[in-house]
Amino acid sequence: QVLELLRAVQRGSEDRKGSLGRLRRALQNEETQQKFVRLDGSIRMLTGLFTSSLADMQLEAARCLHELSHSSDPTVAETCLPVTSYLLTYLSGHSVEFTELCLYTLGNLIVESEAVRKQLLPQGIIPVLSSCIQSPHEAVLEGVGYVLSQLLQAKESPVEIIPQVLDSVLPQHMLHLVCSGLKAGLGAAVEFAWCLHYIICRHKSNTALLVLGALPALTSLLLDLASEIPQDAPEGLELLVCPVLRCLSNLLAETGCQVRDERLLIALFLLLQCFLQQHPFLAQECLWLLNNLTADDPFFCSALLSLDLLPALLQLLPCSQMARVLVLTVLCNIAEKGPFPCQRLLQQPILPLLLPILTQPDPEALGQCLELLHLLFLHCPQAAADFTRQGGNQALEQHQNTPELQERAQALLDMVRQRFGASM
Repeated sequence: QVLELLRAVQRGSEDRKGSLGRLRRALQNEETQQKFVRLDGSIRMLTGLFTSSLADMQLEAARCLHELSHSSDPTVAETCLPVTSYLLTYLSGHSVEFTELCLYTLGNLIVESEAVRKQLLPQGIIPVLSSCIQSPHEAVLEGVGYVLSQLLQAKESPVEIIPQVLDSVLPQHMLHLVCSGLKAGLGAAVEFAWCLHYIICRHKSNTALLVLGALPALTSLLLDLASEIPQDAPEGLELLVCPVLRCLSNLLAETGCQVRDERLLIALFLLLQCFLQQHPFLAQECLWLLNNLTADDPFFCSALLSLDLLPALLQLLPCSQMARVLVLTVLCNIAEKGPFPCQRLLQQPILPLLLPILTQPDPEALGQCLELLHLLFLHCPQAAADFTRQGGNQALEQHQNTPELQERAQALLDMVRQRFGASM
């Protein structure tokens, strides 16, 4: 049947377009895709129609190539190598639909084949995308974001692709489109936000993005997104919030990057309040950023206390294993700042919340819990006595035979006995 369809198209019969349409539908099947590319002259025939002057045939051929690009078999993608230069050429094409088809075909081929990626770079895909990203059409912009995100996720991206992207005009346009996401189009903003994330987390230095003002721009965007929530949050907003949180978290982890705006804390808790029930994965993202804000930074530790956000933070302890670890880490960040922050922590029901964690088989949470207790006992001796009265000794004694925890548990027991004895 595939051979018959191919011959019907090659013969140029009166119903050539119909035969091509039937071929497109047949190519939605993985097995058919593999059979088709093994037929002699199949890709050459499609390439010929794709480059023809007949617009309707050209579009139908583009749809066939797009179906082929969905194959998870790398050999199918590599069979399409001869057509990549034409796909790039036609990105400045005559219709939005045609340009969009070319973009998504390229993006799909990039996912499956390193050979395709290596061919596209010298063919000039970065300059072509730099031109396409200035398109006024949202569908084209979203397609550009898709192609670029596939390139940036490639294993060779840190060495071969990201430097070329950073040397182009793409970063400034990406940042602009992400930060105007609710106005310019959510779909494109989401794609480019992930592109920025892939650059930031895979590149050793993000000086180029910082020079463009990425840190204040993304901070302002997060404040705007949080302010939109109570009114009319568009569907899918969480898909933009997630990469923006990751970008900020990773930028703040770099030496010398700081933000001084306590509204960011309020924004984080507004986002948590909005998304926690339906999209609990965002709790981890918000807490990761909160950890990077409070680590070694008295400003945000103090702001978190003065804004009375501790109760809301403590309510996140049961959300998930990772949320629990991150909440405990943030509490440690605060407790490290000395006696006054520890006193403020102890005004909340911290100790009763920590006791159940000490009985759970979660080494990471246990480690953070022991660290927090150590800081509380160190800066507020009365906490050790209160801990003992609440049955904390028994909880600690459980870990005296746990190799990775026994030294820390014993040290805390010694502190408890010392402090408790002194307080009596």
